[in-house]
Amino acid sequence: MFSIRRFFSAIVIAFTFLSVSATQAAESKPSAVIEAFQAQLLEVMKGARRMDVAERYKKLLPAVDTAFNLRLMIRIAIGNYWQTATPEQRDAVSDAFKRMNIATVATLFDGYSGQVFETVGESDGPQKTTLVETRLVNPDKTSVKLVYRTLLREGRWQIIDVIVDDGISEVQVRQSEYATTLAEGGIGRLTEMLKSKANQLLMDN
Repeated sequence: MFSIRRFFSAIVIAFTFLSVSATQAAESKPSAVIEAFQAQLLEVMKGARRMDVAERYKKLLPAVDTAFNLRLMIRIAIGNYWQTATPEQRDAVSDAFKRMNIATVATLFDGYSGQVFETVGESDGPQKTTLVETRLVNPDKTSVKLVYRTLLREGRWQIIDVIVDDGISEVQVRQSEYATTLAEGGIGRLTEMLKSKANQLLMDN
């Protein structure tokens, strides 16, 4: 059984190809992109037992690209290191960050036991963002609160952070987690670390 808290503290994130209607809805309001994302996540969970990690990874990749702005997330997480990096270094660390996150999701979401997602509502967030509050409800009626921070970029709402049960945000977790590696070896060292983690997840399962 996967751990929802472990997943969201490791970062996020979803699924199979989004339909045209779901994509259009995602462009209209923030909650629509979250609901489309979560619907696809449930589909992956339901079929997880019939797929290995690599197959789940392939299912998740398109929807992660649609729902999340992982490039902005890693940019915020590494701060000044992004500002001084070359374009090639930025591309490399962004790709490694995405691969590691999708591999993590593919590893942890390995089954389904009747969970459902519920949208609670939207509210204004900091710096022109919109917060979408949802709940993951288990069959025993216990639930986990999930707040997605979304930003409108180039006509599309995208997820740029996730907060679980009013705790620390995903981006803040990453800032703390990566600080030592960046201090010791810069953005190149972080890129290699992320690649290594992704490879291990995909090969060990």
